[in-house]
Amino acid sequence: MKRKLIRFAAAAVAVCLCGSLVACGGGSTQKAKSTGETLTVINYSEYMDPDVIQMFEDETGIEVKYEEALTPEEMYTKYKSGAIQYDLVCSSDYMIKRLIEEGEAQKINIDGMEYKDNIGDKYWEFSKAFDPENEYSVPYFWGTLGILYDKTKVKAPVDSWSVLFDGSYAGDIIMQNSMRDTYMVALKYLGYSVNTTDQNQINEAQQLLLKQKSDVQAYLVDEARDEVVAGNATMAVVYSGEAYLAKEYNENLEYVIPKEGSNVWLDSWCVSKNCKNTEAAEKFLNFLCREDVAEKNFEYIYFSTPNEAVIDSMSEEDRNNEAMVPSEDATKNCEVCTMIDPETTSYMNNLWKELKAN
Repeated sequence: MKRKLIRFAAAAVAVCLCGSLVACGGGSTQKAKSTGETLTVINYSEYMDPDVIQMFEDETGIEVKYEEALTPEEMYTKYKSGAIQYDLVCSSDYMIKRLIEEGEAQKINIDGMEYKDNIGDKYWEFSKAFDPENEYSVPYFWGTLGILYDKTKVKAPVDSWSVLFDGSYAGDIIMQNSMRDTYMVALKYLGYSVNTTDQNQINEAQQLLLKQKSDVQAYLVDEARDEVVAGNATMAVVYSGEAYLAKEYNENLEYVIPKEGSNVWLDSWCVSKNCKNTEAAEKFLNFLCREDVAEKNFEYIYFSTPNEAVIDSMSEEDRNNEAMVPSEDATKNCEVCTMIDPETTSYMNNLWKELKAN
């Protein structure tokens, strides 16, 4: 979901960034002599400013072979096929957990990274949901799931998931066309964990969603944002990055992380077990944490950054934007969505089919 937005975001900012990128790249320092070393990297589509790769190669003399994938599942399939030996992998929280549990990731010398402290403590804490000792992964970008709404159409400020279930906006609500995201909303509203495996709690969420269904205009993904921007719906469940862009197009829109809490997603880097040159891999990860590099990536992607040096340099408007820099209070009840066991996944898949079929 968030990867599809990147293409939209990149297109939206390309025009205004073009001149500045040319200007920034013009007076580069002398290139480092090639070391003969190579790093093979796989990341999501359009999830890194191409200039960042060129900067790293120029500064270190290390060549980067850069591969892309659209989804965590496609990335995993490419990685496991063995056709290419990847050194570094950037993926979503639950997929990083899977790689760690399968022994596909190796420990990173994070203490040896000069710029590791640019990553805020809260993001290392989020990482513990899938990397308990912060040994295998380095945070890259993150965000939340919340409610995007038109403040000119609501009867009162929105601060709870309850507005999606109390009938106040029947026919004017858009939910996510995603099993985990939709059940997350119901589970958090009921006071349960997004990662629960308790079938009684999941069944309670199912009954709530079945009751709500007649009030739902549609279950959408990227289009959810567009429908609220266009005024065709009053509110929608969307990712924070989508909300940030939506507010750029419609000044009447607001984004809120409901008080019951929500899902925090976190994309991170790991070093694969196949990596032979861990020194070069860690040099690349350290480079990504450097303020000027992280800022360049942020301005290319416009997702929430875990790099506090970049956050400190933001405009006051961006720092106060809940979609870009959520407050501590707003995220205190949030959780990272992790991979659940196959039995629970199968059970929820069947309930999801029932929900969509009714």
